[in-house]
Amino acid sequence: MHTDVIELRDFYETSLGRIARRMIGRRVRQVWPDVRGMRILGLGFTTPFLGAFRTEAERVLAMMPAAQGALPWPEDEGSLTALVDEEDLPLPDRCMDRIFLVHALECAAPTRPLMREAWRVLADGGRLLVVVPNRQSLWAQFEHTPFGHGRPYSATQLSKDLRDALFTPAQTSAALYVPPVRSRMVLSSAAAFENIGHRWFRTFAGTLIFEATKEIYTANPVASPAAARAAKPAYVPVAGGFAGGCGRLSACAMSEPSWARPDRKHRPDRHYRKGLS
Repeated sequence: MHTDVIELRDFYETSLGRIARRMIGRRVRQVWPDVRGMRILGLGFTTPFLGAFRTEAERVLAMMPAAQGALPWPEDEGSLTALVDEEDLPLPDRCMDRIFLVHALECAAPTRPLMREAWRVLADGGRLLVVVPNRQSLWAQFEHTPFGHGRPYSATQLSKDLRDALFTPAQTSAALYVPPVRSRMVLSSAAAFENIGHRWFRTFAGTLIFEATKEIYTANPVASPAAARAAKPAYVPVAGGFAGGCGRLSACAMSEPSWARPDRKHRPDRHYRKGLS
């Protein structure tokens, strides 16, 4: 279930929300240091982080799911936001160089339609950046922040979901090591928490940040010999002939061995006759 857009806006205006914006934004900027001339799509609630790209990118758009709601952004110019169906984006194929997901994947149920739409609108060779709550963090345990809502992820789960949607994880990062408390003393030490946590305690970061590339070619799975044998129809004797997975034998005459056809006389060879005697 999506968090309401008003609640998201209000959180990022708090002191804890500003810390979250700064720490996540710093890691995102390290992953995408240069976006000059690129087209960037933010999906979910990405406006707290998109401002850093506006002076470099050719175009920046913010699309917000209908279940979440939308707010105009930026406030000082014409709005660049749109209220959309996240499973049917109003964009042509391969039109975006970068797609950025925040407060999106953990709220989508199921996630596959959203990921397939992201794959469709992402240009060949484009990059997807996903920020999700870390299942092992304190941030995922408390509901007074948006990261305590929806489905938190482990690194293994997120990597599997990306691969299932035809994305290849390229690099991983993490952010938000400061505890999710409103203590002024704790928040004033957020930079120290971030530096120590990134060096020694990555497992407990508040968010996981995965960058992935779009897969263009995929291989068809090859069935194992056991699976191939299991796929063959089994023939069993019935009155007047044989039947298999596709019905009576007469319906499968093109694929039957000659000895199984009821319209042909069959003389067992001597080895078969000896076995019966």
